Amino acid sequence: MESIWRKTCQIEGRPQLAENISADVAVIGGGMAGLLIAWQLQQAGQKTVVLEAGRIAGGQTQNTTAKITAQHGMLCDALLKAKGKEKAKKYFQANQRALEEYRRIILQEGIPCDFQETASYVYSQNLEKLQAEEKAAKKLDIAAELVEQVPLPVPHAGAVRFAGQAQFHPLKFVKALSSWLTIYEHTPVKKVERDRVVTPGGTVAAPKIIFASHYPFINFPGLYFARMHQQRSYVLALEGTVPLEGMYIGEGRNAYSFRQYGKYLLLGGGGHRTGEEVPGGGLEGLRKAAGQFFPDSREAACWAAQDCMPADRIPYIGRYSSGEPNWFVATGFQKWGMTSAMAASMILRDMICGLGNPYEEIFSPERFSAGELPQILRDGAEAAKGLAKRVFQLPEKNVRELGAECGQLVEFEGKKRGAYRKETGELFLVNPRCPHMGCQLAWNSQEKTWDCPCHGSRFDYRGNLLDGPAQEGIGCEK
Repeated sequence: MESIWRKTCQIEGRPQLAENISADVAVIGGGMAGLLIAWQLQQAGQKTVVLEAGRIAGGQTQNTTAKITAQHGMLCDALLKAKGKEKAKKYFQANQRALEEYRRIILQEGIPCDFQETASYVYSQNLEKLQAEEKAAKKLDIAAELVEQVPLPVPHAGAVRFAGQAQFHPLKFVKALSSWLTIYEHTPVKKVERDRVVTPGGTVAAPKIIFASHYPFINFPGLYFARMHQQRSYVLALEGTVPLEGMYIGEGRNAYSFRQYGKYLLLGGGGHRTGEEVPGGGLEGLRKAAGQFFPDSREAACWAAQDCMPADRIPYIGRYSSGEPNWFVATGFQKWGMTSAMAASMILRDMICGLGNPYEEIFSPERFSAGELPQILRDGAEAAKGLAKRVFQLPEKNVRELGAECGQLVEFEGKKRGAYRKETGELFLVNPRCPHMGCQLAWNSQEKTWDCPCHGSRFDYRGNLLDGPAQEGIGCEK
């Protein structure tokens, strides 16, 4: 799978770190968040380097739908009730300022990235929820309005509209922004020691270290593995549809996302927790929906995104933990990585430069409220289930019983293995234990990957690492 962004923009490679260097700030992760953080710090006079395990923008940034909006689904009413007016207002102000900062940077630097201002909508079949959302938005001084109809091929009772939002081509933006930064690609971080970052080819000595690697890979301190889980979702770029004005996201578990990019309509949906197999759902379900909604369309590209979901629906941006005051983190962006990344860049810039930021408290990773407990307990139960399966669940099949194009846990030479057999008969065996925290991996039949249901690490059928927080692959026996 390859996103429409990757198909339409190529970014030049950067060298691998091959020596010991020093900087004021080391940023771990070369996605949108890491690059924006580095850019803001460099603009503020901080010598900053970015360390990326693969290619810049090669993770979730290339798989976004690239909506730059402060409307994060049906969130106004929920956040107002959970956090109160002052904190909820600051959350939306921070994201609206992030949108304005994108506009400022793009205009000031002359970045050609197909930036387009448009309205954002959240639609629902529940009119009472829409009315409550509009009322809550107005209490938070957001210029929102309830509209009765939107031009979508799905049932709805209306939508709440945010005017003055935007969309763009994320890789074209990254290509320009990264040209001004010091970046090392193919430089995975193996260890962090207070003010020293260790990679296979060299080290970076830096008094400030920022973890912007999507999911923090250091478990203690921080305990981020206990405070969020990961979700997969899918996107199709369709040709041959009627052009659509605006950006749309549905309310509810099985809702869809819509936005236009040039001649392509981007249809998103099919979301599920990473490591869950959803019969008839996922990418297959999204393709079925596309056929129903747009029978004359043609698929030009398909891809999947993976999102970190914090317990209280607010990202973690700030100090990594009280025990490491010079480490910082930006994670838990849910499905709104574009504005969250920019908000993180401004908050962390101000913190590192010793400036006050009005939004620091609402995003602080050191926050905690009783409202987070139910989701934390649910995530903990999933992790416990994954660990228990590794210990107690016996394989259902012997490897000889595995059919072509099938993946499953099997017994092989007295050991539990993850097995996948290609149509040619070639067999691939992996250790089905996630190297992150030991959970049992699950086979993803649609993407042909081994996924961790506990914390979301993913591996291809050959055992190569695709997504963290794991830092290494799971090996392969052919």
